[in-house]
Amino acid sequence: MKTTTLKKIAILTIGFAFSTNSFGQNKPAKAPSVPVTEDYFGIKIEDKYRNLEDLKNEQTLSWMKSQANYTNSILNSIPGKQKIIDELASIDNRTTESISTLQIMDDGTYFYLKTTPKDQVAKLYKRNGLKGKETLIFDPESYQKNGKDVFNVSTFSPNKSGKLIAINISKNGGEMSEMILMNTADNTILSDKIDKLRFGGANWLKDDKSFLYIQSPTDDIHDMKAQMDVRTKVHSIGTDVSKDKLVFSKAMYPELNIAEEEIPFVGYDVDSDLLFFSPYSVDTNQKVFLAQGADLNKPKISWKLLTDRKDEVKGFAFSDKDIYMYTTLNAPKFKVVKTSIANPNLATATLVIPENNDSNLNSMVLSKDGIFYTRTRNGIESKLYFTDFEGKKHREITTPKKSASIFVSTRGNKFSDVWVTTTGWTNKGERYRYDLKANTFKREQLSTIIEYPEFENFEVEELMVKSHDGVEVPLSIIYKKGIKKDKKNPVLFYGYGAYGMSITPSFNPELLLWVERGGILAVAHVRGGGELGEKWHLAGQKTTKQNTWKDVIACTEYMINEGYTNPTKTAIYSRSAGGIFVGRAITERPDLYAVAIPGVGSMNTVRGENTPNGPANMPEFGTMKVKEEAKALIEMDSYLQLKDGVKYPATLTTAGFNDPRIIVWSPAKFAARLLEANASDKPTLLKVDYEAGHFGGASKLKSYEEIADVLSFAFWQVGHPDFQPTK
Repeated sequence: MKTTTLKKIAILTIGFAFSTNSFGQNKPAKAPSVPVTEDYFGIKIEDKYRNLEDLKNEQTLSWMKSQANYTNSILNSIPGKQKIIDELASIDNRTTESISTLQIMDDGTYFYLKTTPKDQVAKLYKRNGLKGKETLIFDPESYQKNGKDVFNVSTFSPNKSGKLIAINISKNGGEMSEMILMNTADNTILSDKIDKLRFGGANWLKDDKSFLYIQSPTDDIHDMKAQMDVRTKVHSIGTDVSKDKLVFSKAMYPELNIAEEEIPFVGYDVDSDLLFFSPYSVDTNQKVFLAQGADLNKPKISWKLLTDRKDEVKGFAFSDKDIYMYTTLNAPKFKVVKTSIANPNLATATLVIPENNDSNLNSMVLSKDGIFYTRTRNGIESKLYFTDFEGKKHREITTPKKSASIFVSTRGNKFSDVWVTTTGWTNKGERYRYDLKANTFKREQLSTIIEYPEFENFEVEELMVKSHDGVEVPLSIIYKKGIKKDKKNPVLFYGYGAYGMSITPSFNPELLLWVERGGILAVAHVRGGGELGEKWHLAGQKTTKQNTWKDVIACTEYMINEGYTNPTKTAIYSRSAGGIFVGRAITERPDLYAVAIPGVGSMNTVRGENTPNGPANMPEFGTMKVKEEAKALIEMDSYLQLKDGVKYPATLTTAGFNDPRIIVWSPAKFAARLLEANASDKPTLLKVDYEAGHFGGASKLKSYEEIADVLSFAFWQVGHPDFQPTK
């Protein structure tokens, strides 16, 4: 696929009339409205655009399509957008190859995805060791080639010998995939093919020719059934897929009391010959059952409870004889305990890595020699440590560069191989092989080592800002050296604040282009995230969710009061659950922001449970079935918080039609209501992408276009001279 210059997309007029001067018509046609009023615990809520939830209604689809075309016509007409796309392509062209998703087999064979500057999507390769001869295994660009759809390798799973590999292939940025099986000796595609897969790939069993897989009942991502009756099956190579044995479903195990919203996952560990079952939701506290691998041959598996949610176990790792558990039980900044594989019992587990009150313990990785782990202070300063399997000898390891983020990977508990990657806001990740015995690091970069001279003169400030209730919030700001506090600097606020996920310092050339053009990037580490431990997460969850947007409001006020910027120069951007971060900041304080960009955002939380992915998110945001949680969901609902006659910022709301996580109508309803309520003459745009899912488009060019939309729209609205229309 060749990279081509974007062409302006003509405006379709399906019952709607638009001005031929894009910049002279800031408000496109309003959406059709069929209001519905409901009573939640005595609170009456009018949902003016409930009708937009019907994604089979022609009027709804026509309105969304017209919005997409109108918005594309505006965005593609912004001067400077194409230059951002060209610069992103130029940065990519410096990399002769970019390697990701590396899996190293026991015999040293490397399997990985690789892209080169000429590739629009990653291709699957293998080679014998770091410097072995490379062989192309699978090129998704040749899969069902029809000139329209874009296919990606969403995941791949080699068996233990590496002779067979299962490849999950998704279409147009979607997450539902089809699995094919290949023989890696001659790259022949086997006749076995499995569809309706969203959750993971092949989990190979001990015989190395059969595997577990998790299948949805439908491939319609908009269907509520898509996640409600997920099943685990076992397939043997060369057999009829339609006759695959059902291993697990909710109906098979009523005694396990799996909640309707929980998604059942069954997995297998080859080395320990153990089966795992976990009813999944976004609750990070894992409920896990164990069974012996031999139980797969029985009519029913004998599950034994290992951890319940009250045990607050977040993750696991295995040595040859023990299970190591990463937990916040009586340790909000995390600790690690262990129990034996032969007789697992959390009640008698022993402490291996203790909690530290000054920093978060990040999840550990095991090697043949012991345990490697990192601690992070305020989410922005990391240190590397090692201990033996008993947790008796802890020591800090000095990395080649002092780094804000450190990531460790190993080949598992059978090998001594350890790799350490260090990165920060303005420096790209550097990968090293670490020799424990010699205590030495050797640079071992998989992808091309390249320089970024355009980002060399940047500075980073790590601040603590008092929020509405006096709690201090970490704020990372990145800007060009010598910047003046003259209140004229464009500032792009970025954050998330959900699921206990931390925004750790990482190198992001896309957002650094904002800084390169004279802006300030401000990353607000708001409550709901995990930067300051589990308490920080819980302080921005369900009934405390308001702290998420109040924290970023406080950070915005700080930047204005300190003279960095003014409200005509501020933009706020986030994605997914970060839609609450953006949407509620501008609905509570529309006077603080010039631009708002919620990307595939959760904008209508009251109706979240009525989406396929919504029930699994109740542990994080709450349910409308509980009075206090219902009130909190109403409070965090950006769509419902919009008020008539208020002057709101210029807004670009995006949605992916193939998005299984945030259904397209959630951001669409927000944009529709904003069009109606907004008293400002600033643009109110909705971009529905019909070739994208939750994580954007499938190709590199598509990803360049998406970030260029964000940056160019924001720069246009804050008055950057390179992005102003001539008319």
